[in-house]
Amino acid sequence: MRKLIVVAAVLLAISCSKDIQNTEAVKEGVMDYLRANQSKTGLNIDAMQVDVRQISFQKDEAHAGVMVTPKGIPGGGMQLTYVLARNGNKWVVRGRTENGANPHGGGDMQQQLPSGHPQVQPGSPQPLPQGTPPAGALAPGHPPVSTKK
Repeated sequence: MRKLIVVAAVLLAISCSKDIQNTEAVKEGVMDYLRANQSKTGLNIDAMQVDVRQISFQKDEAHAGVMVTPKGIPGGGMQLTYVLARNGNKWVVRGRTENGANPHGGGDMQQQLPSGHPQVQPGSPQPLPQGTPPAGALAPGHPPVSTKK
């Protein structure tokens, strides 16, 4: 009798377990996270199109590549990569990972420089133009700033 109860409990647990290894379930977890963090991010999620572009699953963890773009505005947007953990029958965002891509959806930043702008190597410091004031100095003609409180 005891074995029958244990087997019944296991079967009940298995039958109640939902397969959430799919795009819709991951998107729901990301949307819940974005809505809960609207005050921190400043994003109006209702005005955004959120698309899960790629997913990989490993046991109770998912990695999702997500594109967030303003509704009705073609191009642009932010590419984000989230790590989610299974919590019962839902995915919960644990955090983001850096994917090395431009978070604003643009390609090569060189293409966005104005005409005639000198070339810039990503990640390398560039010398400042001749006559640039030292860091913390006020621009020429700027009124003095009082530090007294």
